[in-house]
Amino acid sequence: QVQLVESGGGLVQPGGSLRLSCAASGSVVRINAMGWYRQAPGKQRELVAVVTRDGSTTYADSVKGRFTIAKDNAKNTVSLQMNSLKPEDTAVYYCNVGGVTTLTSARPRDYWGQGTQVTVSS
Repeated sequence: QVQLVESGGGLVQPGGSLRLSCAASGSVVRINAMGWYRQAPGKQRELVAVVTRDGSTTYADSVKGRFTIAKDNAKNTVSLQMNSLKPEDTAVYYCNVGGVTTLTSARPRDYWGQGTQVTVSS
């Protein structure tokens, strides 16, 4: 069907940087939006950043100015450049693709990656 492969997580010190990447594979025809969510233990999953097909971006207030989301429509990939990381950024980060149509079905649906751990600690 459609699979999302995430990479780039790891352990960094406060103030450090990481770059997360997500690639959608399978019978993908079109993706309307790509984004990143995160969830820490005991907390609800929250939107971090999203980019639409036309290039519009939205960021959570907590990451604005520090994180940058980018996408490649032709390659069906999305990345999240995370700079000036803080301990409160520690979470499992999930890639999300929205409004996906495939070769087998034109009915749009959303897909989630398995998550990648980001730990910011001194």
